[in-house]
Amino acid sequence: MNVTQNANPANPEAKASLIEFPCDFPIKVMGKTHPEFQDTIVTVLREFDGGFDATTIESRPSSGGNYTGLTVTVRATSQMHLDDIYRALTGHPMVKIVL
Repeated sequence: MNVTQNANPANPEAKASLIEFPCDFPIKVMGKTHPEFQDTIVTVLREFDGGFDATTIESRPSSGGNYTGLTVTVRATSQMHLDDIYRALTGHPMVKIVL
């Protein structure tokens, strides 16, 4: 992967990113098993990625069936965009873990 520099070279504190944007970025989301969990996550993601394709979601129940893990792939346009997605997911009451 190419390292992409922050768009503001005047900012010496700008961080380099190992991710080249835009890109398709997989995110793992885990929450308590609930009939509306997946649809709720889709709704959150579509706020940031209007073209998010819910048919690409991989869903796995935990061994005890109490939790559901989703792997979702979003189209991230920048590090800030990706950070906003992570904040929205981690701040949602149905979500326990986001990786």
